[in-house]
Amino acid sequence: MSKLESVNEFVIRFANVNGTGSASANLMFAKSIFRMGIPVAPRNEFPSNIQGMPTWYEVRVSEKGYLGRRGGGADIVVAMNSQSIARDMQSLLPGGYFIYDSTKPLPSELVRSDVNLIGIPISEICLREYTDPRQRQLFKNVIYVGALSALLDIDFGVLKRMIKDQFKGKEKLIVPNIYALELGHQYASTHFSCPLPIRVQSSDKTAGKLMIDGNSATGLGAVYGGASVCGWYPITPSTSVVENFMKYAERLRIDPASGKKNFASIQAEDELAAIGVAIGGAWNGARSFTATSGPGISLMTEFLGLAYFAELPIVLINVQRAGPSTGMPTRTQQPDLLACAYASHGDTKQVMLFPADPKECFDLTAASFDLAERIQTPVILMSDLELGMNDHLSDPMEWDDLRSYDRGKVLDAEQLDQMEKFGRYLDRDGDGICYRTYPGTHPEKGAFFTRGTSRDHYAIYTELGDIYVDNVDRLNRKFETAATLLPKAVIEQRKPKKASKLGLLYFGTTTSAAQEARDQLAEQGIDVDLCRVRAFPFGQEVRDFIDSHESVYVAEQNRDGQMRTLLVNELDAPGQKLVSVLHYDGLPITARCISERIEQDQGDSAKPNLKVAN
Repeated sequence: MSKLESVNEFVIRFANVNGTGSASANLMFAKSIFRMGIPVAPRNEFPSNIQGMPTWYEVRVSEKGYLGRRGGGADIVVAMNSQSIARDMQSLLPGGYFIYDSTKPLPSELVRSDVNLIGIPISEICLREYTDPRQRQLFKNVIYVGALSALLDIDFGVLKRMIKDQFKGKEKLIVPNIYALELGHQYASTHFSCPLPIRVQSSDKTAGKLMIDGNSATGLGAVYGGASVCGWYPITPSTSVVENFMKYAERLRIDPASGKKNFASIQAEDELAAIGVAIGGAWNGARSFTATSGPGISLMTEFLGLAYFAELPIVLINVQRAGPSTGMPTRTQQPDLLACAYASHGDTKQVMLFPADPKECFDLTAASFDLAERIQTPVILMSDLELGMNDHLSDPMEWDDLRSYDRGKVLDAEQLDQMEKFGRYLDRDGDGICYRTYPGTHPEKGAFFTRGTSRDHYAIYTELGDIYVDNVDRLNRKFETAATLLPKAVIEQRKPKKASKLGLLYFGTTTSAAQEARDQLAEQGIDVDLCRVRAFPFGQEVRDFIDSHESVYVAEQNRDGQMRTLLVNELDAPGQKLVSVLHYDGLPITARCISERIEQDQGDSAKPNLKVAN
C-alpha cells in the first residue's frame, strides 16, 4: 500500500463531536507546530447548534507559507466521531493515514484498501485510567494529541510547556494533562513505527509572528482607535468582536483614580437599537461602533441611511456569513458587498474596508474611526467568519503612542464666535465635507439636533428640488473625496516594468488563495498580476490596473459576483474584460479553484495537478 510522505507540508483533519472539549486540544496541536517554527493555518467547521453535532477542525501545515484552505482531501484524519466516520474516511487522500479509536472495530464496509489505518484504543485507555465520566471524555482529546506527537515527531517538550502555560494558576490540572499526553505518546511509540512518513521538523518560519483570530484583533483595534461607545446585539460570527472589545477595555479603559469605566457597552434589544446607540454616541462626540453579520445588516439599513444623510461618523463591523436570511450561520462567505455598499433606500453609498489578516483587522479598525470622523459618514469593516473566528499567523499589532486621532472638521466655541452664521451642511472647501460641532459647544451657534429629512445649508427643512439636488450631489462629491483618503489597493506585478496580459483582482480572505494560485499558474507558464482591493470607493489605482490588462479575473466568495458588479457600476469598467471566479459553498475558497478556472480559460485545462475540487 502506498504511503503519503512529506515534511512540514500536509493537511490534518480532526473529526469530533461538538461540545466535547475537543477545541482546546486541537488548538494545542496547532499551536505546538507553530511554536516549532512551522507556519500553520487552523480552521474550525462547527454547527450552528449548541451541542452534539459533528464538528471538524482542519489544520494546514505549510513551511512554504501557503495558508489558504488547500482543498482536495486531507493527508491525515483523526476520526473521533462515529456519526461522521464514513464521511471522514472518504475525505482522506489515497495513501493517507486514518487514525481512529480502535476500542471498537471499524465496520468492514467503511474500510478503504488505499489508506493506512492507525487504531488506538483511546476509550479503553480512558476507562482504565479515569473513573470520572467527564475526565474520560476530556482526556480522550489530550491522549490523541499525545499520540500525534509521536506519530508526527512533534517536540514533546513544546506540548508540556503549552500545558503549563494554559493552566498557569491552576497547577493541579497540569500533571493530569501531561500524563494524558504521555499515555498517547507511549501507546503510539510502542505500537507503531514513529514518526510516520508525514511528519514535522523544527523550522524558523514563524519568527516574529503570532497566532490570533481576526475578531480579537478587531476588538483590540476598536480600543486603540478610541472607541468609547458600543451598541450591540449578539449574532454569530460577530459577537466575539464586542466581547474582546470589552475584555481589552476592562484592562485599558479604567480610570486609575476612581476605578470607573471610561467606556460604555450596551447590549440592545435588537440590531436596529444597537446601531441607534452607536449613532447617538457619535452625534454627541463619542467614537462609537456596532458589530453584526448579514441578518443584522438587513435590520440596520434604515439607520445606516440616517447616518449617511445626517452625516454621522459611526463604525460598523460586519463579520460576514453565508446568507440569505438565516443562511448558514457558521459558514463563511463574502456576500454582503452590495447590501453594504448601497445600504438603505434612496441614492446611498457607504464606505467599506476589506481586511485580509488579523493585523489589518487591527489597523483598519483603528483607522476606521479616523476615517469616519474625517469623512463624516459610516465606515463598514467587511470581515468574515473565516477571518474573524479562526486563528491566523499574523505580524504583531503595532501602535505609535504619539499618534493623535483625526477628528475631522470640528469647530470649537472660539471658531463659532468668529463666524456670522454656522452652516452645518455648507461645503466651504469644495471637497463635499462640511464642518460640524459637538452638541453644546456654543450657547447659540452650532448643531444641537439633526434629522434625516431634506435640508438646506443651514440644516433648515426644505423640500425645494434644487436645494435637495445640491445636497445629494455634494454627498456624491464627498464620496469621491473619500476615495482619495482610503487605503490603496495592493498591486503585485511579476514583471515590475511591464504588466502581464492577465490580472487577478481579489479582496479580504481570498488573499491567501489568490497568492498561492499565482504561484501555481506560474509553474504552468501563466503569468498573472495581482490587485488586492482594500477599500470602497475604489482608488484610481484599481481603474488603472483594470485598464492595463487584457483580462482581469475577479475572485470572490459569493454567488452573484458582487465585487465585479461594483467595479462595473462605479468604475464603468468593461464587463467583457472582468471574468468572475466564484466560490460560495460556505468553506473558504482554494487556490485550485482560482488557478483551475484561469488555466481552463487559457486553453491549458489538461494538466492533472490542478484538477482538484473546489
